[in-house]
Amino acid sequence: MSISKEAIDHLFTHARTANGFTDKAVPHSLLKQIYEIAKMGPTSMNTQPARYVFLTTPEAKARLMPALSPGNVDKTKSAPVTVIVATDKQFFEHMPTVFPNNPNAKALFEGNAALAAGTASRNGTLSGAYFMIAARALGLDCGPMSGFDVAKVDAEFFPEGRYSTNFIINLGYGDNSKLFDRNPRLSFEQAAQVL
Repeated sequence: MSISKEAIDHLFTHARTANGFTDKAVPHSLLKQIYEIAKMGPTSMNTQPARYVFLTTPEAKARLMPALSPGNVDKTKSAPVTVIVATDKQFFEHMPTVFPNNPNAKALFEGNAALAAGTASRNGTLSGAYFMIAARALGLDCGPMSGFDVAKVDAEFFPEGRYSTNFIINLGYGDNSKLFDRNPRLSFEQAAQVL
């Protein structure tokens, strides 16, 4: 089965990073639907280390504002939803449930901090990307951000230390008047090797 050019354009070619949003609300049911789709994306050993915190009120977003770079404040204020994509450092506690075909999976990560950290980082990032693609597929626009103080976000939202912020996504219905011109992408020859 192949995907249509229209679908590829919607998800990638014509999709843009949202820098501002309309005031159209995003229902909580849609956030759950996005998650239910995104969770099906593959992660190594089905580790699923990503965790999501949805900031949907001005009060919740106010807690985030001190950690943002100045250029990210207004766009975050305009977004109906801001998503903190975090990584569960203890993701392996769920391995008996999510990867039952290997009864030693939990011990493998539990006994190797470097392996657990690398696996959590890579697969948490993958899951956040799946989340954005699912959101786009359901008609939302995304504004992913890394311009923030991770330590401040973690201290405010994850003081117990189990979760660590990976990146942040503003989510909603984009205001096209706030779009930047599309920046160039590297060519295949610049970015790839075929051996």
